[in-house]
Amino acid sequence: MATVQDLKRRIRSVGNTQKITKAFELVASARLRRAQARIEAVRPYADRMLELMGVTARAAGSVRLPLLERRENVKRVALLPITADRGLAGAFNAQILRQAFALERELRGEGAEVSWLVAGRRGRSSLTFRGYELIQAWQGFSERPEYADAQAIARRAAELYANEEVDRVVVIYNHFQSALVQHVTTQDLLPIPEKVVRGGEDDAEQAEPEQILERLLPVYVETELYRALLESAASEQGARTTAMRNASSNASELIASLTLAMNRARQAEITQEILEVVAGADALTG
Repeated sequence: MATVQDLKRRIRSVGNTQKITKAFELVASARLRRAQARIEAVRPYADRMLELMGVTARAAGSVRLPLLERRENVKRVALLPITADRGLAGAFNAQILRQAFALERELRGEGAEVSWLVAGRRGRSSLTFRGYELIQAWQGFSERPEYADAQAIARRAAELYANEEVDRVVVIYNHFQSALVQHVTTQDLLPIPEKVVRGGEDDAEQAEPEQILERLLPVYVETELYRALLESAASEQGARTTAMRNASSNASELIASLTLAMNRARQAEITQEILEVVAGADALTG
């Protein structure tokens, strides 16, 4: 049975851990508010980009551009999971990788060859540990991504697709709904989905709109990736806030349980001391 001193040490240790989890919760909560503000700021821009793409595509008519080309036989698919650089975020990273591996099995079952791009230190280390070869990995910005980070990933993905090294690029990320709820989202990045660009009939007079569309397509890919990175960043902070809040709550329950055990142990010690005193007194008077 644990002594009073042992229980005191455990209570002190759990209390110190609780202080850390509460600090992490406060930091994650503050970062979550900033991440939400960034998402709200980028949404009008992204929506305007979609609108501009549709208008330009209709003006350009039927065009042949590398990022729009849809290949009949999809033999090579690049998967791009967006994970965090750090842990302590509950199932945030695990659910992304679980979905990515499930999609990999499905694609291989269809006869496609799967290759990997990855954003986030956690995703990179997990894939490397499993023996996967990565085309490229990016890390160091999961909590506060910049547009330049999205540009770097988008350019590499577009390069792979335009050079026909892959026939499809799929991004897997956590879509932010609230601090408690994040949904794993699988989105086709390349080729650009038909619902985004709907052209009309061939028109030889539409050279200028075609040139504009050609410039807009890479920007669209960058914007979609930037939005995914921001969604992932907010989801990461939301998951970390919830995980640290749960850890702090569990610590409180453990402290209460240990305190009760300590009080019982102290009472048992006092009772034992009283019994020893009574026994000693009986021995003297006997």
